[in-house]
Amino acid sequence: MSPQRIIPLLLAGGTGTRLWPVSRDAMPKQFLPLVGKQSTYQQALARVASPDLFEPPIVMTSDAFRFFARHQAEELGIKATVVLEPMRRDSAPAIAAGAALARDRNPDAIVLAIAADHVILDTDLFEEACRTARDGAVAGHIVTFGIRPSAPKTSYGYIKRGDGLAIDGLHRVASFVEKPDAATAAGYVAQNYLWNSGNFLFRADRLLAELARFEPQMVEAIEAAIAAAKTDLGFVRLDTEAFARAPQKSIDYAVMEKTERAAVVESRFRWSDIGSWDAVFEIAPRDERGNATSGPVVTFDTKDCIVHAEDRLTAVLGLNDLIVVTTPDAVLVLPRARAEDVKKLVAELNAQGRAEAKEHRRVYRPWGHYDSVDGGDRFQVKRIVVTPGGKLSLQKHHHRAEHWVVVRGTAEVTIGDKVQMVHENESIFIPIGTVHRLANPGRIMLELIEVQTGSYLGEDDIIRLDDVYRRN
Repeated sequence: MSPQRIIPLLLAGGTGTRLWPVSRDAMPKQFLPLVGKQSTYQQALARVASPDLFEPPIVMTSDAFRFFARHQAEELGIKATVVLEPMRRDSAPAIAAGAALARDRNPDAIVLAIAADHVILDTDLFEEACRTARDGAVAGHIVTFGIRPSAPKTSYGYIKRGDGLAIDGLHRVASFVEKPDAATAAGYVAQNYLWNSGNFLFRADRLLAELARFEPQMVEAIEAAIAAAKTDLGFVRLDTEAFARAPQKSIDYAVMEKTERAAVVESRFRWSDIGSWDAVFEIAPRDERGNATSGPVVTFDTKDCIVHAEDRLTAVLGLNDLIVVTTPDAVLVLPRARAEDVKKLVAELNAQGRAEAKEHRRVYRPWGHYDSVDGGDRFQVKRIVVTPGGKLSLQKHHHRAEHWVVVRGTAEVTIGDKVQMVHENESIFIPIGTVHRLANPGRIMLELIEVQTGSYLGEDDIIRLDDVYRRN
C-alpha cells in the first residue's frame, strides 16, 4: 500500500508592508514576482504539485484576493479549493479551518500548512522533509520545519530541539523562542537552534483535537463557520458571524507552544520568508559585483545593492549596500541595514494619508486591471486591460463622461439598450448618467484608453446595477 498523499494548505491572505512600494495592502507580496518570474504563491503551488506526494491544494485567502488566487492557480493548470476568510484572525483560525475542510475530505487527512509568501528553493529537499514529517504526523506528532541558520538573524523565531524520536531526522521540540536580539541570536546559533519557518505538517484530526484542548472557543467558531459556509462563484465563503467569534491568535501561541506533540524536522532546503528587501537580496541571484537586480536596471560602479524596477529604466552609479526600488508612482532608497524600518516608513505614509501607502497606480479587478496614466483638473486618463471573457459591471456615473479608444482587441459595449462592437482604432463616447458596460468577447486581451471628463472623477462615483463578480 502506497503512503497517504498530503493535502497542501496554502495561507495566502496576509499583507506585507516591509516590501513597500511593491507589496501594498491592495496587492500583497504573495501574488507578486519578487524572486523569479512567478509570484511566490505560484511557486508554492508548483512546489506541492507532485501527484505522487500531494493532493489538490486548499487555499485560505480573503475576499479581496479571491480572483488572484484562483487565476494564478489556473495559470499553472492547478485546480485549488479557494476558501475565503471573512476577516483576518491570524494563522490559528485559518489553519483550523483548512484542517477541518481537509478532514471533511478525508477523515485521516494529513495536512501541510505553508505560507504562500515564503520562498523555498531545492524542491527535492523540500519533498524529502515532507516525507519525514509525514511519518511523524502518522505517529501523532504535529511537525514544524526547522531551518539551520546561515546567520544569527534577529528577524526570525528559533526552535530548541529536544530528544530524538523513533523516526530518523525528527526531534521533539524543547521550546520555541521569540525573535531575539543580536547577542541572543548568536548564542542560539552556537547552540544549534533552528530557525522557525512557520510551516507545519500534521494529521487534521490531531491538530483539531489539540486546538480543542487549548482553544475550545476557536474550534467551536471554526466548525460553525464551516457548517454555515456557502459556495459563491466556486469559492468557499466561511460564515462571517461564526468566524468572527474565533480568537485572533497565531498557531504558535494557540497550539505549538502548549502541546506535547510538537516535533521538528531539520530541513536542508534553502528558505526565506522574504519579509524585507534585505531578505530578498539574500535569496536572489547576484551579478559579479554582488548586485541583485530585477526589471529594466543598469548598474555602474555599484556593489552589493538590490535594485528592483517596474516599467521604467532605473540606473544607479557609485552606490554600495543600498536598496533601490522604483514603481510607476513611488521610489524607495535606503541602506540595506535599515530594511526592517520600511514598515515604520509606511506607517508614516499612512499617517499622512498618502494613497500610495496602500494602493498601486495599477489597480487589479476580477476582469483585468487599469492604470491611471495621467490626470488633472476635470480630466483623467486610464489604460484599461480586460482579460478574455472579462466583463465590467453594468454601471453609471453621476459626475463624469467617458471616451473609450480601443487599441487592441474588440470591445463589446453596452450603452443603454444598445449593444455594439468597437474594434481597434475605433472610439465611443459614454455621456454622463448613461447606463453602460464594457466586455471582452474575444480570445486576446482587450486594451483601451479611457479619458474621463467631469466635475468629480473618484472611483466611488460608480453605481453598479449588475455585476457578474458579485461585488458590493
